[in-house]
Amino acid sequence: MAGRWAWTVAAALAFAVATPAQAAKEPVIDAPAPPFELTLIDGSKVSLADLKGQVVVLNFWATWCVPCRKELPTLDAYYAAQQKHGLKIFAITTEDSVPIGRLKKLFAVMKMPSARRIKGAYGPLTGVPTNFVIDRAGVLRYAKSGAFDLDALNALLVPLLREKAPE
Repeated sequence: MAGRWAWTVAAALAFAVATPAQAAKEPVIDAPAPPFELTLIDGSKVSLADLKGQVVVLNFWATWCVPCRKELPTLDAYYAAQQKHGLKIFAITTEDSVPIGRLKKLFAVMKMPSARRIKGAYGPLTGVPTNFVIDRAGVLRYAKSGAFDLDALNALLVPLLREKAPE
């Protein structure tokens, strides 16, 4: 009887551990982007539904990440130049431990918004920086770790920005 009980407990634990991993699906390229809700560093919230018809870049970064710190100014300058064409870039910190005051100070000089949290199926992250790009129709078009440079941004985003927003 004790063996049967131990087996039942072990099976239940295995199911409990396996189920969340199986339930959390990674975003799929060329499929509808998973819905999300961002909490920006000013406390406001933005969802994918709020951004309908825009090209969206979700950039996951960390303060300790050297490529991230090099990429952020490039993304910010690109955002400043292209936001009038329907581009939204969000820099999302992966660190809960960074004080909000430090994030506000860092992003006070930047045009692109910064987020402290994201609710949605954007992971698991294999490294930082990681970028997700969603087109005007809400389709995920890019999901990779590694920093963008200007040439890569142009190659990926210019065609998407030229696409007409769905009605």
